Amino acid sequence: MSDLYPLGLRVHGRLVVVVGGGPVAARRVRGLLDAGARVRVVAPALSEGLAALVADGTVEHRPRGYTVGDLDGAWLVHTATGDPAVDTAVAADAEAARTFCVVASDAAAASAWVPAVTRLEDVTVAVHAGRDPRRAVRLRDAVAASLAAGELPLRRVRARLDDSRGEDGGTRPGRVALVGGGPGAPGLVTGRGRRLLASADVVVVDRLGPRSLLTTLADDVEVIDVGKASGNHPVPQERINELLVEHARAGRDVVRLKGGDPYVFGRGGEEVAACRAAGVEVEVVPGVTSAVSVPAAVGIPVTHRGVAAGFSVLTAHEALDDVPGGTDHTLVLLMGVTRLARTAEALVSAGRPAETPVAVVEDGYGPRQRVTLGTLATIAGRAAAAGVQPPAVTVVGDVVRLCPDWEPHAAGHDAVSTS
Repeated sequence: MSDLYPLGLRVHGRLVVVVGGGPVAARRVRGLLDAGARVRVVAPALSEGLAALVADGTVEHRPRGYTVGDLDGAWLVHTATGDPAVDTAVAADAEAARTFCVVASDAAAASAWVPAVTRLEDVTVAVHAGRDPRRAVRLRDAVAASLAAGELPLRRVRARLDDSRGEDGGTRPGRVALVGGGPGAPGLVTGRGRRLLASADVVVVDRLGPRSLLTTLADDVEVIDVGKASGNHPVPQERINELLVEHARAGRDVVRLKGGDPYVFGRGGEEVAACRAAGVEVEVVPGVTSAVSVPAAVGIPVTHRGVAAGFSVLTAHEALDDVPGGTDHTLVLLMGVTRLARTAEALVSAGRPAETPVAVVEDGYGPRQRVTLGTLATIAGRAAAAGVQPPAVTVVGDVVRLCPDWEPHAAGHDAVSTS
């Protein structure tokens, strides 16, 4: 059984005495200042960093060796002189004064120990490991990595002590984060996005967002499904905007989990504008757009040296006349399965050769991932024969020939599964 009682100390505005002026003492002083403590350093000589803090008046300095009385008024003491006799004397005086003391040179002589610490926003994790600092650091780093990846439950269940009151008399006003979920694979969500999900009270999710991440949420997190399919918008965009604002004003932290990137045909700009107009704090977390990632899933780069030097991203609902017409400029079409035949005809009419290679990639990174290959002249028929279904991304241009399945297609295969 450990004789350690873990405890967080609020040292803001309270005096802490540090005996010693070397690198270890300097590290202790920086941490104490970050916590708002008043710091007194007792040492005949100071390291460069400590000397700068003394020079600008941030730290009180007694420029001599330790003497009785230096601990007067202290709430906490750190001694790191490098001289065991001095450190022992400081620890004894602190014990007599009923003041906790950290002894850098001899943990066994101390009455307090400094843990390995990691912080993420308002979360602080301190690790003690049997007074083995290197072991504690390794454990601390593992926890920090999990926090950064959003793998640990960061969601608040009690209001901050300094939070202002919301409109419902509860916690502070909530916040909204538009999180780009990428093409659907949970591993392609950013670490920032995962952290926000782990701390969310409400998640408003799109049909194409990475829904597998919803299984990691706590049972009391409210999930609102506003998924849209072609021709079916059960929750209008105006209502989505209202939901974000309503929940944030009620003091809840809201994640708007979107497929791809919020600003790439995701109407993210409208949602941000609605939040700002309502005075709601809003953040946008970029995501991996399906316009680039889904073609990559089947081996198609949207640019390639000597093949294509640029690309355009459109929806198939837009006019196609203004994009560059050569096969060396890649065209990526989103949300265009039902209009594929008309789109192909329009591109040929606009001057693209009928033999321009085309790939339609269904359900990128999903269980139904599949690529159907053809040309502008043949792709509509091939896609119909293969039963292509949304969601799908269409790629037009010479880069399609770089797909590993292009040669099998050229040999007569209409559709090739790559799931």
